[in-house]
Amino acid sequence: MVKRNQLDRILEALDVTTSLEELDGIIFSLRDAFGVDHVVYHWVDSSGDQYGCGTYSDEWRQRYIDQNYLRLDPVVLGCYQRFHPVDWKRLDWTGKPVKAFLAEAMEYGLGNQGYSIPIRGPNGQFALFTVNHTCGDDEWTRFMEDHGRDLILIAHYFNRKALEFEPGRLPEASRALSPREVDAMTLLALGYSRAQVADSLSISENTLRVYIESARFKLGALNTTHAVARAMSRGLIVV
Repeated sequence: MVKRNQLDRILEALDVTTSLEELDGIIFSLRDAFGVDHVVYHWVDSSGDQYGCGTYSDEWRQRYIDQNYLRLDPVVLGCYQRFHPVDWKRLDWTGKPVKAFLAEAMEYGLGNQGYSIPIRGPNGQFALFTVNHTCGDDEWTRFMEDHGRDLILIAHYFNRKALEFEPGRLPEASRALSPREVDAMTLLALGYSRAQVADSLSISENTLRVYIESARFKLGALNTTHAVARAMSRGLIVV
């Protein structure tokens, strides 16, 4: 299991990256931290230009482009129609061309398990953040139970950083917090414990956790303390 302080260091490094080239180094660090075969990020910007970084081999990337596999890749086609993360086992891998594509991908070192997170940004951007590995179904299930939520947070945080490098991009407006998220963040900023916050809002700690995680996601924060700091700096909460 990836260590929390190790993941925090990687996200802190991501936060200060200044180029697409530096994102490549971050994605290799993520692959090693999670102990998987591959991590890949690919996005199409508002002008239709495509960018990507990841740990697939150069040979497979070139083969994918040369054969125009984008037209039949079940991961791309399936995720484009969805808004929620997708386990590759739930995609349609039937049909002779698709089976041949999968077999060839595995020859180039791709694993038999995959999890892809579709992300839609402002002005029509579409991105995919993918984790790929070779293992049995039971091991993969345990991995997703341990790391699924972290991967979703990382995917959106990675996408937020990547969009900073899009040519001509305008600054993105802050995503508003819900009234309950504002209440929770405000009380945390005042120094209340989670138990005290839950009691003050007359909700369970499990429900409070949902509000906190939602606020973290919207703010692109590394942890709760980071979320509170960002909410204050953006004027979303006043203490």
